[in-house]
Amino acid sequence: MSVTENRVRPGVFIDSVALMRISRDIAALPGIEDAALMMGTPANLEILADAGLLAEAGAAALGGDLILAVRARDRAAAEAALAAAAECLAAPGGSSVGDAGAGWQPRTLRGAVDTLPGANLALISVPGDFAAAEAWKALRLGLHVMIFSDNVAIEDERALKQAGRERGRLVMGPDCGTAIIAGTPLAFANEVPRGDVGIIGASGTGIQEVSCLVARAGGGVSHAIGVGGRDFSSEIGGIATHMAIDALDNDPATREIVLISKPPAAELLPALVARIAASEKRFTLCLLDAAPIALPENARQVATLAEAAGRPPAFDAAAQAPKPGPGRRGARGLFCGGTLAGEAGILFRRAGRDDAMIDLGADERTRGRPHPMIDPAPRDELLAGALADGDLAVVLLDLILGHGAHGDPAGGIAAALAAASADRPHVVASVTGTDRDPQSHAATTARLAAAGVLLAPSNAQAAELALACLAAGDD
Repeated sequence: MSVTENRVRPGVFIDSVALMRISRDIAALPGIEDAALMMGTPANLEILADAGLLAEAGAAALGGDLILAVRARDRAAAEAALAAAAECLAAPGGSSVGDAGAGWQPRTLRGAVDTLPGANLALISVPGDFAAAEAWKALRLGLHVMIFSDNVAIEDERALKQAGRERGRLVMGPDCGTAIIAGTPLAFANEVPRGDVGIIGASGTGIQEVSCLVARAGGGVSHAIGVGGRDFSSEIGGIATHMAIDALDNDPATREIVLISKPPAAELLPALVARIAASEKRFTLCLLDAAPIALPENARQVATLAEAAGRPPAFDAAAQAPKPGPGRRGARGLFCGGTLAGEAGILFRRAGRDDAMIDLGADERTRGRPHPMIDPAPRDELLAGALADGDLAVVLLDLILGHGAHGDPAGGIAAALAAASADRPHVVASVTGTDRDPQSHAATTARLAAAGVLLAPSNAQAAELALACLAAGDD
């Protein structure tokens, strides 16, 4: 019979990405059925209860307490896993199993500023219930703020961004997954060379795709600034976007500015167009699924992330598309990146298709669980099921490399393909990354190709290849 054990650490805050990594590693230990390390907020207690991970000790935790929760086949395995989790937590900032270290770390933002008086940016990665309070502390200390956390109230976002504007401090986010500031990758980001392209993106994977395509084409990025998915809403008014444009416009190293977003609220468009017209720099706007906008001469509007990065790599999808097996007509997308899933869905709908393009990183799918970029196992399981589906002609995937991502995202895909029958749907994928990333773009694509994956240079071209496979079946 399974055993559920909880340990509570009162008043302990650890970066949420570190907690997700530790949770993944603990869940993989012998005898462990499931594991999670989470703050004791009411929402998280509900998540733990739903997952069968909440015990009496955890149920008594407060919002500022850290809960270590495991479900194991026996008590010995549970105790061993909890001990391993405690060892990880003893390392600075949290670490993976086997990597625990030692060393003093500041416990407050003020302590961090005292330790690093030259720092000018705080990355906030705590549960959403606490993120706004920490962001206010950072602003009051004179710091720019990057809020990685999600589930922050839109009223708090508006107030923070208004206060940041008054102080001359940029507030990126909430739910800002990616940034590259002066060559330094933050959160989920890639190793790209410095260059003259500045990027402003509402989301993380859109920035990652464009920055990597720029790098692989021989260019480089001056800065990549995430603003959060709600910045161009009526409630926020594009505050962070306009501040980011100002910053890049005043940066002599930036020659071109790429803006990636969902279509802005209609009333915000005139101010955006006017701001672009006032600049001497070139602008590229990739407003996914937006109608054409009348832009000044220094700006262009494109439909895909690949076009936003410049001229897309040459690729003949029709020539690369094999015919699917008899009776196979459907497609399914299993994506880690929300922007990439959205872009593929737009291209499929424009082709008259309504196949499911599933965003496995959506908030409702990652409540209390690692993002699939960190732990691709849930996607690998869905892929195995899709490969056994006799109706599917093609499965469309994205692989996202870089800091924060899993060390071998291709491994599970290769294993699923090796276990599948010869009569399976085609698997089409793109890889977002560079050869400078820890996982290596070249090594990852080589492994996928050897496993039988059909590869395209960009996410949009992967969608085009998947559509070409479907069209080949109709011939």
